[in-house]
Amino acid sequence: MPAARKIRVLVIDDSASVRQTMTAILQEDPEIEVIGAASDPFTAAKRLQEEVPDVITLDVEMPRMDGITFLRKLMAQCPLPVVMCSSLTEEGSETLLQAMEAGAVDVILKPRVGVADHLAEHNLQIRDVVKAAAKARVRGRPAYREPRSQLPEKKLTADAVLPPPNGRAMSRTTEMVVCLGASTGGTEALREVLEALPANSPGVVVVQHMPENFTRAFASRLNTLCEVDVKEAADGDPVLRGHVLIAPGGKHTMLERQGARYHVSVRDGPLVSRHRPSVDVLFRSAARAAGSNAVGIIMTGMGDDGARGLLEMKQAGARTFAQDEATSIVFGMPKEAIARGAADRVVPLGMIARELLQATSR
Repeated sequence: MPAARKIRVLVIDDSASVRQTMTAILQEDPEIEVIGAASDPFTAAKRLQEEVPDVITLDVEMPRMDGITFLRKLMAQCPLPVVMCSSLTEEGSETLLQAMEAGAVDVILKPRVGVADHLAEHNLQIRDVVKAAAKARVRGRPAYREPRSQLPEKKLTADAVLPPPNGRAMSRTTEMVVCLGASTGGTEALREVLEALPANSPGVVVVQHMPENFTRAFASRLNTLCEVDVKEAADGDPVLRGHVLIAPGGKHTMLERQGARYHVSVRDGPLVSRHRPSVDVLFRSAARAAGSNAVGIIMTGMGDDGARGLLEMKQAGARTFAQDEATSIVFGMPKEAIARGAADRVVPLGMIARELLQATSR
């Protein structure tokens, strides 16, 4: 049996130390091959004429041409999965949102100082991001088929944060709550869903796999586009009609109930399914606190975070939905949920808002 083809990656960064560190991190994975490293977009363009990679990691701030400009040119001429790299700053987050709108599939954030050490500490996450990008559908490119491999670290489940549902969730109340989870490709998918919601929609809590700082800018951006009010969740925030709470990066966000009202709890905790925030944690908390008063929706993303939690929501009486394969950038999380029998219905992205509203109408 022939060996599976490796994921070919081109690293573009003006820092020699970052190029060296990123190359070393990626090359440690037997499924990844770094085919080259370029210091700026012009050098990268020449390299692309020789060989087309499966994934590009692209710095934002570079001499001669910035990363956003290069990304837009690339997407217009030769669409490829691109992972953007930028600093952990509010300004950097705004720029990265522009990158996602321009076609980037994911982000890797780095500090302004100690970049090499930071990247080395997050080596597993970086490799996972690149693998997810390789499977992304970018304007008709065929999806990369990831070979089966033994994961190097044990994945914790939501048990590490919350005990399983006890079947005592409140019976029907006057208010419904929607819990929505997404990962790779989710920023633009979430924008499409939330833009379609009217101002009086049921309260929504979202987990989108993002680093800290990025979620605040993401929520602020959505708030300018949507009829509903969108903000980054803070501990104790109420879940209200016409409001959407985005789980902050680096924290788990859980749904809790006090009487007939819902609010969120934002806490530290271990990585669950290698993520913090974790969709499984949010969904399990909804199963425990809301039961049949909740709607669960799992959208595009790599891995299986949220699949177990969506099943727990369904078993607790919630209505559950999964995004279909045709409209998912990466059909990982929805596929796992569907395989577990967790989704009542499988729907395309363009119908999710309508299904959500119908499921929460009384």
